[in-house]
Amino acid sequence: MSPSTILMTGGGRGLGRAAAEHLLTTQPDRHLLLLARDGDRLVRELRETTGSANLSAITCDLASFADIRAAAEEIGRRLDAGEIPPLRDFLGNAGLQMATTTSTTADGFETTFGVNVLANHLLLRLLLDRFAAPSRLVVVGSDVHFGDFRHNLGLVPAPVWAPVEELVKPGTATTATAGRRAYATSKLAVLYLVHALARRLPDGVDVYTYNPGVVAGTGLVRDAGPVTRRVAGAVLQALRVTPLAMGPAAAGRLLADTVTGPRPGPSGSYIDRGRVVPSSAESYDEAREEEVWRVVERITTNTAPL
Repeated sequence: MSPSTILMTGGGRGLGRAAAEHLLTTQPDRHLLLLARDGDRLVRELRETTGSANLSAITCDLASFADIRAAAEEIGRRLDAGEIPPLRDFLGNAGLQMATTTSTTADGFETTFGVNVLANHLLLRLLLDRFAAPSRLVVVGSDVHFGDFRHNLGLVPAPVWAPVEELVKPGTATTATAGRRAYATSKLAVLYLVHALARRLPDGVDVYTYNPGVVAGTGLVRDAGPVTRRVAGAVLQALRVTPLAMGPAAAGRLLADTVTGPRPGPSGSYIDRGRVVPSSAESYDEAREEEVWRVVERITTNTAPL
């Protein structure tokens, strides 16, 4: 394959960092372009750990529509100037789980939904005509969208769907349960978004939702209180000795291979740690999928909070 660029978010820690390192060490002809709040530092660290210079970064806060638009413009400029190879693939690993639903993005939307759903939509919509087929777009989801003990081990409440106009608004509940439920609901929304996008992409451009499973050391609960962080850390470390969980290095390799390996399945598929499997029955609701697409499209083209 001719030289090309992989655009990645969430490459700073945990399985995302491991995925970035794996891409840099196994894909010498691929340029890795990272969007990160501290991109220059991340590039320096990855060069030290991998010995690869085939990467660059653009500073971007995914909780800001202005930052995302500026980053998309800069990507276009670099492509047009020949500073980076053609854009081929996208790995959207960035995601947040806030302790509550009270925090907001720079544009006034609830932070978990804003970063996990709105940011992915806006970034991909701004760049869709830049991806050179055959292309693969991968957005990280989670099994917590199932809402049952088998998939969330009782650690995360089940998602509760509501009109998107309500889901994007900050809440008033300050309990950790509210924050975790918002996370599960946002991951259900990711599936709706991916399904809707798959129906709209041209031939040769595929999109997938990827479930990394339970991964220790991701920093996902870093916004929680100290007690919650200690308990979650202990539970996740204990689960690493079971088939239910894995460490960041192994999870990162599987995530990276989803982008660069053989085509995993039909566009729109749910990939569970390298295998295409059905997502929840609730996730195949075309009316909701189209609602998510319609409302999120309106929100990201009109930054006034609802």
